[in-house]
Amino acid sequence: MSVTIREAAVDDAAVIWEFLEPFFADRLLLRRSEEEVQVLSKHGFVAFEADVCVGFAAVEIYSRKLAEIQCLAVAERFRNQGIGHELVGRCAMRARELGVMEVMAISSSERFLQSCGFDYALPDQKKALFYQLRPRE
Repeated sequence: MSVTIREAAVDDAAVIWEFLEPFFADRLLLRRSEEEVQVLSKHGFVAFEADVCVGFAAVEIYSRKLAEIQCLAVAERFRNQGIGHELVGRCAMRARELGVMEVMAISSSERFLQSCGFDYALPDQKKALFYQLRPRE
């Protein structure tokens, strides 16, 4: 079977959330509610094999200057087939169409993101630091 990648539809939110739940449970992705996933899917792209979700990524637009790739996930048995690259590429294209200057991504998969064209934007390859204000759910 072949994998089809398309723009996410509002009706996909429950299926996407169900697909993402194991990634949330394993703390590979920041946990989101089904409602948050529905909002993200407005600028999201989904990969399906037949009627089974095997990948998802969304781009959240913060301003004309900055957007962020979020909830990038591909089912393990579908990795290394270009699906993640295609999802990231479509998110970047959506941001470009909306006039965004720069897209960022926060991930533990540094090499993967660099293979998609991401690079450090700050001098001396500084990394973002976060101050946690409340416990993660």
